[in-house]
Amino acid sequence: MLAIQRREKIMELLREDGSAKVIALAKLFKVTEVTIRQDLEKMEKDGLIIREHGGAYLKNMKDQVQTFSLTHQEHLDKKALIAQKCLEFIEAGDTIILDSGSTTTEIAKGLKGRKNLTVITNALNIALILGAEPGIEVIVTGGEFKPPTLSLTGQKAADFFKGLHAQKLFLATAGISLKAGLTYPSISDLVVKKAMIDAADTTYLVADSSKMGKAAFASLGALSLIDYIITDPGIEEKHKQLLTDNDIELIIAS
Repeated sequence: MLAIQRREKIMELLREDGSAKVIALAKLFKVTEVTIRQDLEKMEKDGLIIREHGGAYLKNMKDQVQTFSLTHQEHLDKKALIAQKCLEFIEAGDTIILDSGSTTTEIAKGLKGRKNLTVITNALNIALILGAEPGIEVIVTGGEFKPPTLSLTGQKAADFFKGLHAQKLFLATAGISLKAGLTYPSISDLVVKKAMIDAADTTYLVADSSKMGKAAFASLGALSLIDYIITDPGIEEKHKQLLTDNDIELIIAS
């Protein structure tokens, strides 16, 4: 991996986790700690991060947490369209799981005013959006806090789903490709997302068209883990065909 590619992956990881240690990054990328320190020094000079002893953290992270704002705010028009489509599949009496993320946050906003719903989530911002709704019971997982995504992650968050049952899961992703499958920037999220899938009867992957054909750092597994993909009309024909050829149900929001 070239240095510029490694720094891009480090940045993806920081945007997801908020901070990282030199020793952990060195093991992850199979390079020396000296190399990682050089990467972080360059990234700090570029104004992307702030270095600290033994690691680095994302610039403006404290402001994002205090204002409860998500870092991933691109393509919000597409995400809002996908969220509206998702609402069609949520019925009174359902127990649903909402993964953390900007698209699932849009789904939560659309659930305001609904009655007789149970929502399980690892996203603190989603809990606050729906927590005051009298017709919705909100259940929040435990786990380690990730500032940029306002979410809870790790093994404790995954263990929370043992013995739970939900009719539907609305799952987020960072990248979708036939070769890499479902991918994410953070390894700590993989156990949580797998536990969510195991707890749900039906899994809807919510992903705007910009995620198609892309691969992030860590792979959750094959696309066969999910039942449906809900995306926007911007999906390219080649990606439509690829999903169809592999018997993956595609729902296009309109």
